[in-house]
Amino acid sequence: MIIAIDGPAASGKGTLGKRLAAHYGLRHLDTGLIYRAVAKALLDAGYRLDDVTRAVAAAKALNPAGFDHALKSHAVGEAASITSAIPEVRAALLNFQREFATNPSGAVLDGRDIGTVICPHADVKIFVTASAAERARRRAAELKLQGENVDEAAVLADILRRDERDASRAAAPLKRADDAVLLDTTHLDIDAAVRAAVDIVEAARTR
Repeated sequence: MIIAIDGPAASGKGTLGKRLAAHYGLRHLDTGLIYRAVAKALLDAGYRLDDVTRAVAAAKALNPAGFDHALKSHAVGEAASITSAIPEVRAALLNFQREFATNPSGAVLDGRDIGTVICPHADVKIFVTASAAERARRRAAELKLQGENVDEAAVLADILRRDERDASRAAAPLKRADDAVLLDTTHLDIDAAVRAAVDIVEAARTR
């Protein structure tokens, strides 16, 4: 079984992906991390984020085993929204994601183009969303727990910019697949959101 979860920044899709993978005994891939890893490689080396050649090289040299906590920083997330808009970077990472998804044991993948581009034939597709204000509140709380000094208003502004970039980019823009079930988590805590997601998966399995 392949479960595809898409949604904008801080909508809760990553946490849902982990919880669903644990619930069904499936492997999980947070595809946002692979784009963050590419962005961090460019930042660490002092390269421009729009340097296509360097970005593609970083994508091809990706080592998921080397992912670390630093990928979750606000700066890396903002940088990733720029490098992930480069068509050549997305193309370089396409097979990596599809190979992960098509493993016989099944998988849960979350990102922004899983149901539309990476796994258009996924058994279950969920599009997770929440209001921009709620997403900013969650992201600010997450960053504060990591020790970052953040301003929620600035986080909201960044989220709105990322939403615009993600939805308007030419390569695999963020959008809900026609057959994806919408899950609005604005007023749901994580346990309630997981229960709703499990209900969606179970409904799809009985069709």
